Amino acid sequence: MKASILHITNGDSTTTYLKKLRFSGEFITWREMLCEGKTTTDVGSETFWKNRFDFLKTAYKVNKHTFIEYTLKEYRNLCKKKEQNEIVLWFESDLFCQINMLAVLSWIKRYRQGYQISIVGVGIDEKNHKNTGFSLLSEAQINSLYKNRVTLSQDDIEYADYIWQLYCSDSPLRLETVYKFNPMSPFQHLETAIEAHLKRFPSIENGLNFVENNILKTANSHQFKSKNELINSLLKEDEVYGFGDMQYENHLKNLHKLFSSFNPVKISKKGKEVLEKQLNFYGQIRNEDTYLGGSKKYSFLYQSNSHKLLQITT
Repeated sequence: MKASILHITNGDSTTTYLKKLRFSGEFITWREMLCEGKTTTDVGSETFWKNRFDFLKTAYKVNKHTFIEYTLKEYRNLCKKKEQNEIVLWFESDLFCQINMLAVLSWIKRYRQGYQISIVGVGIDEKNHKNTGFSLLSEAQINSLYKNRVTLSQDDIEYADYIWQLYCSDSPLRLETVYKFNPMSPFQHLETAIEAHLKRFPSIENGLNFVENNILKTANSHQFKSKNELINSLLKEDEVYGFGDMQYENHLKNLHKLFSSFNPVKISKKGKEVLEKQLNFYGQIRNEDTYLGGSKKYSFLYQSNSHKLLQITT
């Protein structure tokens, strides 16, 4: 008899952990980082996967074989899973997971109409006020979250798809307000994630976004012996973006002109001027091929005081 539940998880560590806990059902691991690089609304289409491969090849040197074996084969396995009664989504609260979740729900809206869809939420660790990944929770905590999973209505799925459409549009301006219009939404972490997304556009003050400024600030306020020490520190304090070492390594590559050394870590004179907002680095870091969702990263500026975006018109 076929399993009646299909679990779609946010990563291999979650899948491995749930299998270790002997959760019944079948598993699909969503192996993507849709919070980075160009995305299109048609999740799973040939155009969609071509855009994703082009980005991963350019930004992370991912070869075609790896992309097919690691990502595409798992997606094709998902397409074959049609006999389950319920699809359970395991996505955490950070931006990385929330954007992937929106994409999966958009795909579900198109290809799995009429299925029961539920989400497992991961809350805040009361002791240290940090978001805790599924694989770090106890068996009792996991079982409690699973028992209290929320079944999504068709309206919920439509809403998630709508936010995905906006994320993939060529302008992020409508995201500034629309994500706040649904206070009854079961997607309790989405508002914080979208706010974090908007802060990834370059600031009007010095041309760096929130993540890039935080990297400089962290590097300047500590004495790290190596780049790895800096990255480990950034990973520990990252509560909302959910980036891995690959993402921070990539950011540091783009910021290398603002560092005089990575072993030990020292920011340069120019780096300090940018950090102190005495120098605007926008012109030197701007890259017309850099996308956040469907929007060109350097076509918008973020105003920290008003938390608003400005579109740059040419």
